[in-house]
Amino acid sequence: MGRSRGGFSTKLHVVVDTKARPIYIALTPGQRHEMIAAAELLAHARGRALIGDTGYDSNDFRAAVRERGMKPVINSKPERPRKLPVVRALYRQRYLVEVFFHNLKRFRAIATRYEKTARNYLALAQVACAWLWLN
Repeated sequence: MGRSRGGFSTKLHVVVDTKARPIYIALTPGQRHEMIAAAELLAHARGRALIGDTGYDSNDFRAAVRERGMKPVINSKPERPRKLPVVRALYRQRYLVEVFFHNLKRFRAIATRYEKTARNYLALAQVACAWLWLN
């Protein structure tokens, strides 16, 4: 992660459904950790399980997911002294997020981040998400 034309790079955080369609998308600075967007994403998540990346592994986040009546399916961080069990059959469904990002990167302006401001980049990503829903 280095400086790009618009400053530090950015990260897109997304909640997707079972058909790899975006439900909610958030943008954070690239140098920040994933957990700063976790509560925002959890507010828009729905279903019986929340499948997340290793970056979302924390005891507090897992507890918040359980409070919402969902099962947390998150791989443990390497520095965790005792790895927490993961339902592999559910964790395999995480590929849907990768499918979404693959589809999103077909839009050249998003893949190369032409927009200089975060506001414009997020707006462009939301337009691309709407296009993905229509197709």
